[in-house]
Amino acid sequence: MITLPMYLTVAAALFTIGVLGIFVNRKNIIVILMSIELILLAVNINLVAFSVYLHDVVGQIFALFVLTVAAAEAAVGLAILVTFFRNRGDIAVDDANLMKG
Repeated sequence: MITLPMYLTVAAALFTIGVLGIFVNRKNIIVILMSIELILLAVNINLVAFSVYLHDVVGQIFALFVLTVAAAEAAVGLAILVTFFRNRGDIAVDDANLMKG
């Protein structure tokens, strides 16, 4: 049987990988978006694990809302990246400040 500390260990590992992905690779925006998704996944694992542990469904419902926000963030982020790539020809993070209006 998988216990609560095991879930928390997996979530902590995913969160750490996500944070390291953001700090180590600042050039590629795709890796940054994937790292943000890993962080949100770690949060969802924590919400569901504590929800099951406490026998309360609120954490699972909140995890569904987090998944919805993550899907919207990914869709909007990729749409911005596609537009940026069409205008500039590359997706370097250093050039993103050129999009200021």
